[in-house]
Amino acid sequence: MSSSTPAPDLGPRAGAAPLSLCAREPHVPADRLVAEMVPPPRFDSVRFDTYVPDPGQPSQSEAVRVLEEFAGGLGGAHAVGGGKRGLFGFGRSRAPKAPAGPRGVYLDGGYGVGKTHLLASLWHATPADPSLKAFGTFVELTNLVGALGFQQTVRTLSGHRLLCIDEFELDDPGDTVLVSTLLGKLVEAGVALAATSNTLPGKLGEGRFAAVDFLREIQGLSAHFRTLRIDGEDYRHRGLPEAPAPCSDEAVTKAARATEGASLDDFTHLLEHLAKVHPSRYGALTDGLRAVCLTDVRPVPDQSTALRLVVLADRLYDREVPVLASGLPFDRLFSEEMLNGGYRKKYFRAISRLTALARDGQRLTAPA
Repeated sequence: MSSSTPAPDLGPRAGAAPLSLCAREPHVPADRLVAEMVPPPRFDSVRFDTYVPDPGQPSQSEAVRVLEEFAGGLGGAHAVGGGKRGLFGFGRSRAPKAPAGPRGVYLDGGYGVGKTHLLASLWHATPADPSLKAFGTFVELTNLVGALGFQQTVRTLSGHRLLCIDEFELDDPGDTVLVSTLLGKLVEAGVALAATSNTLPGKLGEGRFAAVDFLREIQGLSAHFRTLRIDGEDYRHRGLPEAPAPCSDEAVTKAARATEGASLDDFTHLLEHLAKVHPSRYGALTDGLRAVCLTDVRPVPDQSTALRLVVLADRLYDREVPVLASGLPFDRLFSEEMLNGGYRKKYFRAISRLTALARDGQRLTAPA
């Protein structure tokens, strides 16, 4: 189970009109993409000791123990490279050796068992300057390659102690090959790796197969990874109330106008706007927002639109931005065909995260 940091105070205010996501067209320079490769705000304060293992799932406690040991093993300087000290403390005057044991860990488990919490905790626990550690989703890593080019990305990340990749996209063969090649170069440079992934089509609920798929997709790198199985239920729904019912358009609009830093958009118009903004910019799209208010939520019309909404949901969840909406509840966003198709785990994750944010959004309608 993962705990979250307290959400910001969403006090009422009067006067100013709400913001609009549809009015934003952010441009993100490449250097910001590199600088922002750190755990997202939601995971700023998470640590191994704030992860609360489910007593009925001993694999969760075991994962914490193994990851703490793994982080401790990264306490030296860089493993290889001209004039650099070794990853496990080898001095400049000694020839670098291959470190014992796997150079990477892979966290295998379903959504909502706290994999990202543990991955971020590993980043925080690794004894190195933040500039020598990188944390990002698979999509953010491919966006970095697109912005910098392959060779420059290799040069940029090769001096790092640790690279954490959340939600490795096993359902994207082209990008998987690209990132696998990149990881091979980074392993040669002495970078330690940690990853979580989604499951392949048809494997939802069968998380034990995700590790096999992951290791096969990264081919020659598989020997560098130790697999940690993390069993459990989605903590966001463990012992929590059902998702709140949607509000009326009037209630959403009133809350948006009364909440400082809130945005207000028609859901269909927002989906249309997302098609004009590259997903790598969705984080910047939400800069400064303290709440997102949506009117007239409807079923998502097609898969391309649905996948863009998944990325936005991830960025909002990372940043702990409450969501208040009218129209359909979030568990009816995606069609049965989508929920039974190859990207279904993405859609279930989006539903889970939006539901959690909708619970937070209930405070927007509380009396002042």
